[in-house]
Amino acid sequence: MIALLISASVATIVALLGTRLLIPWLQTRGVGQPIRVEGPAGHQTKAGTPTMGGVMIVAAAVVGYAVAHLRAGVIFTRGGLAVMLAITGAGLVGLLDDWIKVTRTRNLGLNKRAKLIGLTVVAFAFAFVALRYANVDTRLSFTRVAQIDFDLGPLGWTLWALLVILASGNAVNLTDGLDGLAAGAAAFVFTTLVVIAFWAFRHPTTYNIPQALDLAVIAAAMAGACVGFLWWNAPPARIFMGDAGSLAMGAGLAALALLTKTDLLLPLIGGLFVLETLSVVLQVGSFRLLGGRRPLRMAPIHHHFELGAWPETTVLVRLWIVNALFNVVGLGLYYADFISTGAID
Repeated sequence: MIALLISASVATIVALLGTRLLIPWLQTRGVGQPIRVEGPAGHQTKAGTPTMGGVMIVAAAVVGYAVAHLRAGVIFTRGGLAVMLAITGAGLVGLLDDWIKVTRTRNLGLNKRAKLIGLTVVAFAFAFVALRYANVDTRLSFTRVAQIDFDLGPLGWTLWALLVILASGNAVNLTDGLDGLAAGAAAFVFTTLVVIAFWAFRHPTTYNIPQALDLAVIAAAMAGACVGFLWWNAPPARIFMGDAGSLAMGAGLAALALLTKTDLLLPLIGGLFVLETLSVVLQVGSFRLLGGRRPLRMAPIHHHFELGAWPETTVLVRLWIVNALFNVVGLGLYYADFISTGAID
């Protein structure tokens, strides 16, 4: 438990102080976020806000994770290092995307194919390390592998990992369109994964995840990094995370879920990200299939509420509440399954 507190605290402090120093450094170099012309009109005032702040989220998480291992009894595991590989790799892909945006002064970075290739390389690298060196179980799982007992095999699990990482990365990326929304929501989900991973560590015979403590340390570091960054990203944001942050967070959520064997639970505990993604799918599908009809004022759904005259902070807090409810339900189901095993008489 102390290791988790160290990881979260160090990551929070590094993100809090580091982002404070990063903001003027980016400002002096003119690294500002271009805003989509087709976005809400009120967002045009945010043009030029420093971006690429996700670099500090990743850096803070790495530092928090490393410092926590100075405590006796906390060891680096291959599974944990595979997750950190996914986080940093996806962050680098996002950083390249952000860099192209600011240097070309437009809200278009890497094209879809290039970004897809980059994330695919990261996902395959993660899957390779997890399978070859971390001895990951290749069965699908909701809360534990014995619950479903459907084995994908190495190839199937690799493709499944690719799908989960791509879906999660893009879902967080779509949610990152409102000051503080993605960072706050991700902090909730990472905290939920801290509880799940630590619970698996405390009950090894039920879950059989040898690297569970290390995964809990990573989740705590990411939660702390999100909170520290949120101090400067809350509305009105003084810095945006950019794709460097959103893709790293999405890959981290996916990788942690895959190794804690909660891959099928992730869509529930990350329910807000799923809703944001579905709103885009619904909007695009309706436009193409129903002759230009749009069910929402604008997608993703947080823009729909903004255009409905909700203040930005109202949209933010209400969606955080929705996200928290998803997390509570997810944890409840996780614990209910644990009770069903008879581990507690």
